[in-house]
Amino acid sequence: MTLSDTRSSTFTITDARYVASKLGADLRNLYARYGKPASTSIDDYVEEIALFLKAGYMNTVDFGFKNGDSWVLRLRYSAVVGGQLRDVPPGRLPSAVDIAGRSFSSYLRYSSTYRAATADKQAAFKRTLPFQRSSADEPSLGGGAVTSSSEYSRNGTGLSRDVFVAF
Repeated sequence: MTLSDTRSSTFTITDARYVASKLGADLRNLYARYGKPASTSIDDYVEEIALFLKAGYMNTVDFGFKNGDSWVLRLRYSAVVGGQLRDVPPGRLPSAVDIAGRSFSSYLRYSSTYRAATADKQAAFKRTLPFQRSSADEPSLGGGAVTSSSEYSRNGTGLSRDVFVAF
C-alpha cells in the first residue's frame, strides 16, 4: 500500500494582510509606549506591507526612532518565503528606550524581484499603494544590540522581526 499527500498553498492578499496585521500590532505597541507612529498612519503601513508581501517586492522594512541618521530603536521586518516559519503573537518590544527628541522613521528595501520588474510594472504597483515613499539614505546602526525575536507567517510566507536598541 502506498500513501501520498500533496499539499499546495497560495499566498493570497488575505494571508498578506494577516501577516502585516502582526506588524501593525507592533506599531500600535510602539504608539502606546512612545507616542509614535501616528495612530492614523498605522493602517496605511499595514496595507502597504501587505501589498509588498503579496507581490514579493519587499526585502526589509524598518520602523523606529533615530537620532540624526542613526537608529536608536529599530524594528526590522525581513520578508521570508518557505522554510520553517513560526507564527507567534506580536509584542515583546523594549519599553525603556529613551527616545526623547528622536524622530520616528521608516525605511523600505525592495526585493530583487521588484528590481527585476519593468519600470512600467513598478509604476503600476506603486499606484496601488496607500502612500508614496520618498527616496532617502538608509539610517545606520551605531553601537547597540540586535535580537531576533519574532516571526509572523501564513501559508509559507511571512516576516521575521529583529529589534535593534542603541547603547
